Amino acid sequence: MKDAVEKMPVTDFLTWRFGMAGLVMLVLRPRSVARLGAAGRRNGVLVGLALGSGYLLQTLGLQHTSAAVSGFITGMFVVLTPVGAAVLLRRPPGRSAWLAVVLATIGLGLLSLHGLSIGSGELLTLGCAVAFALHIVGLGEWAQKHDAYGLAVVQLLTTAAMCAVVAVPGGVDVPPDASVWGALALTALAATALAFVVQTWAQAHLAPTRAAVIMTMEPVFSGIFAVLVAGEVLGLRTLAGAALVLGAMLLTEVGSPPPQVERLEV
Repeated sequence: MKDAVEKMPVTDFLTWRFGMAGLVMLVLRPRSVARLGAAGRRNGVLVGLALGSGYLLQTLGLQHTSAAVSGFITGMFVVLTPVGAAVLLRRPPGRSAWLAVVLATIGLGLLSLHGLSIGSGELLTLGCAVAFALHIVGLGEWAQKHDAYGLAVVQLLTTAAMCAVVAVPGGVDVPPDASVWGALALTALAATALAFVVQTWAQAHLAPTRAAVIMTMEPVFSGIFAVLVAGEVLGLRTLAGAALVLGAMLLTEVGSPPPQVERLEV
């Protein structure tokens, strides 16, 4: 994706990415959205608006701040998720969950933070973290009430529409070459369609705070792939941050009762 967005605007890439993902899923199960019912479609649009807002605010924020600071502030959704769940759902997390949030936040700081200044970019990115936290809280509340596949389709198409609205004034560019089409295919099918179906289904069985802490594994996996694929060397700071994030995830598993898991049908 990093190489692809050097060849076309980010909002155009996101429009194609989420649009392709949603349309491919709709073709595979054309009646999935209709079967959601009015309430399911409305909830799907709401979580889609939160998801789209997060991506757009993150993109705008990146124009005014560094990628490292953006990554850390975006990761603050792990702190904002339990706050949102407590305020909106009246479900305050337990003590072990708050401890996991603290550990994950420190770990994220070690992984990505190298100095912090507060400006427009940081504020926009903080808005992104709020939006992602609302997305997680919304999925935690509604995923158990609706079909995961249909709910994922609606939120992805809603996100694509939001990105298109932002991209349209400058025109939505067609991917210029095969490498960009390849990046689109990978991110649309694996990192978007498959990932969001799995996330939507999984959050029917996970508390929002627990899901948020597990998602902080993203920079840990980034480090693993950087070593295995790109040949990078991880320093002690990075390893310490990854260890704290892993510890936070383990704490959520130890401190939470085992979920009642049902079979995923797609």
